[in-house]
Amino acid sequence: MASRTSSLKYLSLLVLSLATVQMTLAGDPDILTDFIAPPNGTVDGNFFTFTGMRVLVGGGPPKAFTVLKATLTEFPALNGQSVSYAVLEFPSGTTNPPHTHPRSAELLFLVEGTLEVGFVDTKNNLFTQTLQSGDLFVFPKGLAHFQYNADSSTPALAISAFGSANAGTVSLPSTLFATNIDDNVLALSFKTNVDTIQKLKAGLAPKP
Repeated sequence: MASRTSSLKYLSLLVLSLATVQMTLAGDPDILTDFIAPPNGTVDGNFFTFTGMRVLVGGGPPKAFTVLKATLTEFPALNGQSVSYAVLEFPSGTTNPPHTHPRSAELLFLVEGTLEVGFVDTKNNLFTQTLQSGDLFVFPKGLAHFQYNADSSTPALAISAFGSANAGTVSLPSTLFATNIDDNVLALSFKTNVDTIQKLKAGLAPKP
């Protein structure tokens, strides 16, 4: 993978170019103040600064799919600002499993590598694309979507922008098979048997 310094140049470009887009996509309630200050804290330049992405500078690709987030949880200054970001790192052959963001669309910018991406609309139409470095792809709000690095040798790096400080993520595999939904309900829904459902649940169970 190319130097992370070059990746950060792309990130800077992305932040500037998407500022207007994020205003359009904003889905959080409007606030009546410039920003929302913490109830018991000091507001200075540090409050408006997020340093969690520094680990990307000079670091190598991870061994598993990794997401670094800058959302309301990690960066409280985003409260009321209707914007958040995530950096997605895909080693070769890894995927971001099917999931949804209930409170925002996602605008993904592929910095390095290639990605197979797609989403399914409410009419069960599947829209897919093979992205090259420099491409952008939008996943509409609330629709199930995925990303997959099918390249057998080259990692991929992407940055996603959201029109909400708290877009939320609902992972379909975990939601369906790791939340104690009754085995019979799942077996009937997927037209399979309980043994198959239990195998799927075992594969998604937390490792000790």
